[in-house]
Amino acid sequence: MPISLAGKPIVITGAGSGIGRAAALACAGAGMPVVLTGRRREPLEAAAREIEAVGGRAAALAGDVTDRVHCGAAVALCVERFGSIYAVFANAGYGVECAAHEMSDADMRAIFETNFFGTLNVLRPALPVMRAAGRGHLLVCSSCLALLPLPYYGAYCATKAAQHHVSRAMGVELRGSGVWVSSVHPVGTRTEFFDTADRRSPKRAGLMRVGASDRFLQPPERVAKAVVRCLRRPRPEVWTSHAARLAFEFAAMFPGATDAALGWMVERRRRAAERGERGGA
Repeated sequence: MPISLAGKPIVITGAGSGIGRAAALACAGAGMPVVLTGRRREPLEAAAREIEAVGGRAAALAGDVTDRVHCGAAVALCVERFGSIYAVFANAGYGVECAAHEMSDADMRAIFETNFFGTLNVLRPALPVMRAAGRGHLLVCSSCLALLPLPYYGAYCATKAAQHHVSRAMGVELRGSGVWVSSVHPVGTRTEFFDTADRRSPKRAGLMRVGASDRFLQPPERVAKAVVRCLRRPRPEVWTSHAARLAFEFAAMFPGATDAALGWMVERRRRAAERGERGGA
């Protein structure tokens, strides 16, 4: 039997845009009170108003997931405002396009602080409340790239793999406690990810964008629906494309061939970018 989500509160990080915002609206639509957190106050409050306008319950709290005090405050707000906390969707994160050997220690540590340690910062204060209640669900937004190290996105892929492995390990460690743990693996999604990566990255070839068609990107609402389905019927992993999962698992079985294909892709897109720059000069 599916779990009824009505009245079960959730905290969502990175909820001001993209997957996080779509998940907040979808969870609210399923009857869940939602605490939205993120770095920008205005979009959080706008999403909260949208939820309340259709009869849902929501609260917004601006802050950064690298701040453990903020994450603890988000969990405390959820308990105070809605009486408990049933779920967390750790979604905040960003990408950077840069060769791993050229990335500074500071930049490498920064992406891990947000993507990986930011995840732990929000899961840890929520878990004792859930265990005391004997029920709960921790969801972590990893990526399809947790299984495929993409050139020039090695740091991002490493954080996503770390999220995935820790989530799977926690799921076994918490078995029997009533608390589920799930890793969520979106494929390319229409969000601010690419714009943010462009702003944070040195001038590169735009490997994640050149030659890519928007029609191959999934809408964030598809990921949000998958999150709600997982909350209703918990499972260890959530993939928004079974074909992508099979492809990435196949690629992991043949690393030599995969690396050759990725090298060809990088060179092809670099040349396309150079042609575009010459054409615009």
